Amino acid sequence: MVVAEIIAGGVGNRMKMEMPKQFFKIHHKPILAYTLEVFQENPIVDDIVVVCLSGWEDVVESYKTRYNITKLKAVIKGGSFGQESIKNGIDYISANYDSEDIVLIHDGIRPLVDDAVLNDAIATCKTYGNGVSSIPYTEQIFVKSTDFSTKKYIPRDNLVRVVTPQAYKIGIVTEAYKEAFEKKIGISKSSYTNTMMVELGYELFFSSGSNKNIKLTNPEDIELFKALLEINKNS
Repeated sequence: MVVAEIIAGGVGNRMKMEMPKQFFKIHHKPILAYTLEVFQENPIVDDIVVVCLSGWEDVVESYKTRYNITKLKAVIKGGSFGQESIKNGIDYISANYDSEDIVLIHDGIRPLVDDAVLNDAIATCKTYGNGVSSIPYTEQIFVKSTDFSTKKYIPRDNLVRVVTPQAYKIGIVTEAYKEAFEKKIGISKSSYTNTMMVELGYELFFSSGSNKNIKLTNPEDIELFKALLEINKNS
């Protein structure tokens, strides 16, 4: 089985909205609902678990009937920071699914992920035990010498951007989170599952990503999302 763990626990301070950005409505539909619909319609994904910002659980539960998200099996309360939220979801999933099943971790504020990206992450995970969505890096990266100057750059041929979705065998990622929290490795506020796994010594395997799979972080991202929605609608 493949179960999607959708992370919707953030407060979205950078968006400067009155509500968490995952619940902000675009064309009368919450951003999170757009994301859930992609997983609902994907034939390879069997179930959906949402890790939700505390106090918004009933709102997410209502999406099951409002937007016909029939695969939604549980809404889990998020933690005080990102890695704790992901672990809360993993703890539920490991107790309810087989260790050889696959969990597909994805940001709820990446609503434009498509089936090709999801399917390749799953296929890569079936072969190697994990599959992390990656995109070649096309910009130049410089290391700051001071706040306003540099004398060093990193060759971009050696760089990829790893985003979500990320697919892992449930047994493997469950043990990794247990070890990480016991040893306090890879669980800082800026950490994610992929960085934690590398810090623990795991090898990650790249699956194909897409530049359209944007993360809605800043107000200008909302305008880009609206434009891409219009393009998808017309095509």
